[in-house]
Amino acid sequence: MGFLSDEDKAKLYAAEETQPRTPLPTQIVSSDEYAPPPQTPKQREAEARLYSFADEIAPKLGLSRRRFFQTPAGMAAAFVALNHTYGCTFAATEREASTPEEAVARAVALEDQFIMDMHTHFLRDDTRLEGFARLRQSVGQAGWNPALNEREQTLEQLKFENYRREMFFDSDTKIALISSAPSEIERDWFLTNEQMAQARVRVNEDAGSSRLMTHAIFTPGVPGWLDQLDAALALRPDSVKGYTVGDNTHKDQSRHPWRMDDEATTYRGYEKMVAAGVRNVCVHKGLWAPNLDRQFPNLAPYADVRDVAKAARDWPQLNFIIYHSGFRHIGNDPAEALAEFNATGRLSWVSDLADIPARHGVTNVYGDLGQIFASTIVAQPRVAAAIMGILVKGLGADHVCWGSDAVWTGSPQWQIEALRRLEIPEDMQAQHGFAPLGEAQGAVKTAIFGDNNARLYNLTVADREAWRGDRLSQQKAAYRQQGGLPSNRRYGYVAPA
Repeated sequence: MGFLSDEDKAKLYAAEETQPRTPLPTQIVSSDEYAPPPQTPKQREAEARLYSFADEIAPKLGLSRRRFFQTPAGMAAAFVALNHTYGCTFAATEREASTPEEAVARAVALEDQFIMDMHTHFLRDDTRLEGFARLRQSVGQAGWNPALNEREQTLEQLKFENYRREMFFDSDTKIALISSAPSEIERDWFLTNEQMAQARVRVNEDAGSSRLMTHAIFTPGVPGWLDQLDAALALRPDSVKGYTVGDNTHKDQSRHPWRMDDEATTYRGYEKMVAAGVRNVCVHKGLWAPNLDRQFPNLAPYADVRDVAKAARDWPQLNFIIYHSGFRHIGNDPAEALAEFNATGRLSWVSDLADIPARHGVTNVYGDLGQIFASTIVAQPRVAAAIMGILVKGLGADHVCWGSDAVWTGSPQWQIEALRRLEIPEDMQAQHGFAPLGEAQGAVKTAIFGDNNARLYNLTVADREAWRGDRLSQQKAAYRQQGGLPSNRRYGYVAPA
């Protein structure tokens, strides 16, 4: 199931069993939406540097390499390795990596930061998207991890209980939004709208506060879609989400792509959203490598951001939050995106999105960082810096929204740490007019991590503070006291060397 065929998957490995449990991924991990590129020489270099740091530091601290990687000092070491490999400017030093007290003090000082992750996923209990489980089984049969032959592999790590732990116990996330993806095959929706609403009730009743929000998925053009939208809006979702390419899970079966600016069809849905008091419309754009143009020419015209501006201009009462910010270069060699930026100062289609406010005079277009930050920060950090610079310069720091696309890439804590520490290199700032991102708790990062989403979703000061002392926070504290540590697992596919 999914975009990747069984033949494609047979050439890949299961990330959760074959990837080293380092603080950061050491190569790109994909869901089955796109094929992951092989580990690059630079990524191998960064991995080797990280192991070298660990093998030097961990014995002095009386820790195994894996245990060191689970500590704040191990996280710092990972960013030092990136700095040495890519010449980046992550705020991390060898002193922090080798001094646990300093690393822990930094982590504790930041753990109360308000982080609102409005792009997360888990899979329904009855999912038949068994590609992950089948791949885990094949890893055992191939001898990579014989222990996997001892029992049938399941998708439990991509389901609710593990999601809850990795989102709220293993990361500093305070509020999350659970999302889904539709399919022409009803059973292959990640979650139904009803299941998302049920998850919201389950988490929030357990927490005693509002920790989880939900999307409702809408599917313009599908027979009966307006009635389905009515039913979804009756569930009182916090926002809605759609995929303009239609069925992104089974692209070969997608029959109902749509445009955001379709007055005859999509606008009828917007009317219903406004009437129901839903203001935020999240739309999947990008993650569309050039080879997909040839493979799915019927869907390609719907993947970019050319239909965003008119919809935003015609519907000023709605906020259009463009998931993945339209980033095109997914599944490619990271050098291709860097080469495009170095040659033109632009990134497809992120720059097109960032141009919209100035060109069209709108203020209701936002860029989401889900998946694109995770993949670029480990593949080519200068591309991640370029994405941040382009979006902040064009949309404004108050229109860039935090989303991790977890749990596909494991707990989002490593992504949180990456943005906290990232700075746009000075040469890029000077050449392209990018403003610095600033400190972890500075104005720009504070806006991106939480303030922008809180404003979009109308959170009060009391709403933002409700997590303090709620039952979920108490459970997290107990988890930590009992020795709970991040697994550093990622879930999905990696390419062989």
